[in-house]
Amino acid sequence: MNKEELEIGKRYQIHSYKHNNKIHRSWDEAVLLEIHDEYLIFGNEKTKVTESDGRTWHTKEPAVLYFFNKNWFNIIGQCKKNGIYYYCNIASPYIIEEDTIKYIDYDLDLRVFPDGSFKVLDRGEYKYHKNLMDYSDTLDHILKTELSNLIGMVRKKELAFEPHIIEDYNKIYEEKKNNK
Repeated sequence: MNKEELEIGKRYQIHSYKHNNKIHRSWDEAVLLEIHDEYLIFGNEKTKVTESDGRTWHTKEPAVLYFFNKNWFNIIGQCKKNGIYYYCNIASPYIIEEDTIKYIDYDLDLRVFPDGSFKVLDRGEYKYHKNLMDYSDTLDHILKTELSNLIGMVRKKELAFEPHIIEDYNKIYEEKKNNK
């Protein structure tokens, strides 16, 4: 599916895979809010999540999701009662097939708190999967560079980390979620 076929307000699924092409996690829906040359913005709330082992759960709060077609990360802005939290996945650029956003999750995550502080998560899981699935040195370099780039965006308050941008997109999501 190319960008010309995407439709604002349409619901898409999300599938996260691991490097070995096995499904890791899926989300039932995300509503497309905006299309840019290098990224797409979606919104969702209380969506069903299915883990690779079949367990399911639902997200708790509204979220705004950024998926990139060149950067090796995605960004989820979570609208919690006490502020905006971000959960950022180091992941392959997205592709879209059959109304499903797909990417490979590479374990490393960045958690950003409302005060702008952050923490890198899952370094042990990354190291384990790097060895198990034989990530190349080139891939390892790309992923670590992209983590640094993502941290730079947080520090500069760029794109999804701009003040109030997640709240603004969440308002757009609230308008669109019941229209399709």
